[in-house]
Amino acid sequence: MARMHTRRRGSSGSDKPAADEPPEWSDVDSGDIEDRVVEMAEQGYDPSQIGMKLRDEGVTGTPVPDVKLATGKKISEILEENDARADIPEDLRNLMERAVRLREHVRENPQDYQNKRSLQNTESKVRRLVDYYRGDELEPDFTYSYEVAADLLEDTQ
Repeated sequence: MARMHTRRRGSSGSDKPAADEPPEWSDVDSGDIEDRVVEMAEQGYDPSQIGMKLRDEGVTGTPVPDVKLATGKKISEILEENDARADIPEDLRNLMERAVRLREHVRENPQDYQNKRSLQNTESKVRRLVDYYRGDELEPDFTYSYEVAADLLEDTQ
């Protein structure tokens, strides 16, 4: 798949191994995994960070290679069931944080044309994601602006 704001192709990544069931060495109970996922979400971890922590550290010392294989549900589904989901999706929040940081940098350094362009590209990606999430994850009348993003990010921290 091509990249959004360049003419180059994207880099191909590795595929996850095809597996229908968790490995024998990972015998953690699905209820324990779900409890740990909710606990980590309440501590402020994002779904991707929760997955990496469970992969590296595990629940009771035993790593969990794939939460979906072990529980039958994605991390986001577990969070949604337990009302621990974030207000705005993780990918959108990360892009908004980047756009706010870039906007502040460009305000302090008006001659930095490269980062002006980077800000334009990032805000374009944010607007695309807002269009995608509007109505489901976001309010139907939500529109992106720097002020709205700064306020949202201030509230979540």
